[in-house]
Amino acid sequence: MPLPQLTVYRHDRGTRALITLAGEIDVESAPLVRVSLARCLRDGIRAIDVDLTPVAFCDCSGLNAFLHAAQQTIEIGGTLRLHHPPATLARILDIAGCGFLLLGLPYDLPPPVEDTPATPAPAPPHGSVQWVPVLSGDVR
Repeated sequence: MPLPQLTVYRHDRGTRALITLAGEIDVESAPLVRVSLARCLRDGIRAIDVDLTPVAFCDCSGLNAFLHAAQQTIEIGGTLRLHHPPATLARILDIAGCGFLLLGLPYDLPPPVEDTPATPAPAPPHGSVQWVPVLSGDVR
């Protein structure tokens, strides 16, 4: 039995949640991202911080899942922010010009001078929270 490609950890505090994703986000695991973020909204969460520190890879399917979740979150008056995206996702955000939607960057940010993406805001502190996987594997 293969190991899950992506694991989702969730820590709620009132109407705010810290989602930590671990693994790889691609066409196979992006539906898990969508389901996880939609579940937060259904549960009354209005501010979602997504820590991507343990994500090794994220392609445009992951970006699509994040943009979809951001749109749903904005429609209900909430916020969704990505923290510490992997280099692949940071590059895609830079090329697509949509980092301001997910990273909380100002709209008038000039293009980077170097070939390195802008640094996002730091993730909320983890503190002494014990992480328990809430979703993992296939959601089909």
